Amino acid sequence: MGEKVEADGFDLADPQRYRTKLHQCLEGLGRLLEEKRFDRPRNLMGVEIELNLAGEDGMPRMMNAEVLERIRSGDFQTELGQFNLEVNIVPHRLSGRVLDQLAEEIRTALAYADRKAREVDAGIVMIGILPTLAGPDLVSANLSAADRYTLLNEQILAARGENLVLDIEGVERLHYTSASIAPEAACTSVQLHLQVTPGRFAAVWNAAQAVAAAQIAVGANSPFLFGRELWRESRPPLFLQSTDTRAPELKAQGVRPRTWFGERWIESAYDLFEENVRYFPALLPICDEEDPLKVLDEQGVPGLHELVLHNGTIYRWNRPVYDISDGRPHLRVENRVLPAGPTVDDVIANAAFYYGLVRALAEETRPVWTRLPFGDASRNFDAACRYGIDATLRWPRPGRGGAVTDVPAPRLVREELLPLAAAGLDAWGVEPADRDHYLGIIEERCRRRVNGASWQAEAFRQARERGLDRQSALAATTRRYAELARTGEPVHTWPADLPD
Repeated sequence: MGEKVEADGFDLADPQRYRTKLHQCLEGLGRLLEEKRFDRPRNLMGVEIELNLAGEDGMPRMMNAEVLERIRSGDFQTELGQFNLEVNIVPHRLSGRVLDQLAEEIRTALAYADRKAREVDAGIVMIGILPTLAGPDLVSANLSAADRYTLLNEQILAARGENLVLDIEGVERLHYTSASIAPEAACTSVQLHLQVTPGRFAAVWNAAQAVAAAQIAVGANSPFLFGRELWRESRPPLFLQSTDTRAPELKAQGVRPRTWFGERWIESAYDLFEENVRYFPALLPICDEEDPLKVLDEQGVPGLHELVLHNGTIYRWNRPVYDISDGRPHLRVENRVLPAGPTVDDVIANAAFYYGLVRALAEETRPVWTRLPFGDASRNFDAACRYGIDATLRWPRPGRGGAVTDVPAPRLVREELLPLAAAGLDAWGVEPADRDHYLGIIEERCRRRVNGASWQAEAFRQARERGLDRQSALAATTRRYAELARTGEPVHTWPADLPD
């Protein structure tokens, strides 16, 4: 949720100076690309997982500071809400036994964090949106104590000039007004990073955009918000509306939202950073002393600090990232599509599906983005968020001149995308047994038409049929979810019934 910044305040000159610095940074990025100054291919990937804290009763616990004090590990840090944590897994080379290695590292980290959380009567729940969250939980007082969150809250509300409005219509309708960005904290995600060379960046980003809907269809895990059953993956509309700096009049004018799928296929990473500068006003106009063009003239590597900070306040589902490691600049695609959970095996299965698909699609001779209109990719994303595993997606038929047709998501995944993902994992050099195990989880979800969202919705329905009121049913669903998640068995194997 943005870069770590100090809350020193701004003066009136800051926005103009910041805009100048942004354009200097953009010019610097262009020079770095033109001069081929980026790191060599490394095939590095990384994972970040956002987590919820909840008690044995299934209710949120506002105590991330206490839990982090006990964890005492740099791998864990705060997130926006006091009921959130984030765990960062060290980057790995995408080859060999990487999937099983990642799974073991994440299991170890989460088990340790859960053990420490239980010392203060909390526990770790890996889920897209905690079903028991209510309006009073998501207020400014429950934001984590970090300058960047305070600043973002102030600046988003100041830019908008009025309270934020959540209006989401799904299975039920939610209408809610908030005086802070705190509702965004309900969204907990898995972020998949992939370091790519500038020459491959556009193909990888385009591929990631094309498959975002399929990722959501098989991985949806956020059907509830504030006690209402909304979309199968409710994070995207919630994130869009809880970061929306546009008053209704600006929406009517077609001003772009800061949470954005995008509007076109790209030809270079530069395209995305240039859009950021051209379309979006600064939220945090904080200037660094570095002169990026002077650093380049002296054969140094600029941090492009203003461009990086600005990029962190524009919430693309596939975000471009500029970073420096060991003195060398590099680019990453940060895939932010997936919700957290339900289990580690489910998370790694989602990752295997994504990394395999992106590799295969990025290397096709007739890439899918030359055959699929961008508008269809965007509508696919919306449909997958609304309907999850039951979505129908637009996809080009195989072969030369294949028309774009409507395909049920499970059939598209099983018949076309899983074989591509397997070929992509082979190209990465992933161990075949691991490939088959994790892609098999995706296949079983499609065969049984089950993901985290459908399981939650069915558990809630059963709880209501037993006579539980809405809040008790949500709490029972959350408790059962947490219980089954602790077994480690993937969600497609979970029994649908709630115990007596």
